[in-house]
Parts: sequence; structure tokens; C-alpha cells
Amino acid sequence: MCGCTASAQNSELESGNQPAVASTKKKTSAAANMPKSIPISKQLASVKALGKGSDLEKAFATAALVYYNSADPEGKLSKAETKSLLQTQFMNFMQGQESKPKYQEIVSALEEDKDNKIDFEDFMILLLSLTLMSDLLQEIRNVRTTK
Repeated sequence: MCGCTASAQNSELESGNQPAVASTKKKTSAAANMPKSIPISKQLASVKALGKGSDLEKAFATAALVYYNSADPEGKLSKAETKSLLQTQFMNFMQGQESKPKYQEIVSALEEDKDNKIDFEDFMILLLSLTLMSDLLQEIRNVRTTK
């Protein structure tokens, strides 16, 4: 696949290796009281329906697990938490985008009105938007066309 974290996890799952994925989420007061998180790869492996799932199904399941591991009990993220999650878990797609007006608009929206929260649907739309404008997507396209 593209060499992204989800693909690496998929390969590891298929080969039976399950590395301990370090949690990159900053501890909040509520999170500090919670038990240590289970690695995403183990959570993904525990979803029985994905045992023979496709790479795409596993990639979306990984995105959902990462999101819900960071979300509050209502299943939402603050805009500040969303920005932090994107910077730690989606950094390769965001790299080099700072000068693009659309990227600046997205980041500005995350910095404003920090009381608003983002649900999973909005998070996935945000991921898709950032992916479509990324330089990494063009690299992925080039790899496919040069095989």
C-alpha cells in the first residue's frame, strides 16, 4: 500500500506481529484516570469482522479507533484536541501544506472557538480534505503510475 501507519499495521496484523503502538495523545485530567490504552493494532485485531477484512476496511477501522481513543465519553473531540491529533497522527499528510490557503483556513477554524467539538463524521471529512490537498497523495499517485 502507501507505506502509511495503517498499511504497516495491516502488514503486521497479517504476519501476526503486533507492536506496541505508543499513545501520542496528551493526557488530560479525565484521560489520566483511565487505564493505559490498548495498542491500536491489538484493538483492530480484536474486531472479529475485520479478521479477513480488506486493507481499506482495516484503514478505516484504524482511523475510527484512533479517533475514539482520543474522543471524550460523548464521542467528540475539542478543536484543540483535533488539531493535536492531526499533528501527531496525520503529520505526513499535513507536512508542507502550511502555505496553502485551504490548509490555513482549516487550521484557523480549529484554533477558533475552542468550545465547539468535532464528531467522527466531521473528523473524517477533515481527514479527507487534508488528504486531497496533500503532497503525499501526489506521491502515492506517482508510485501507482510508475509500477
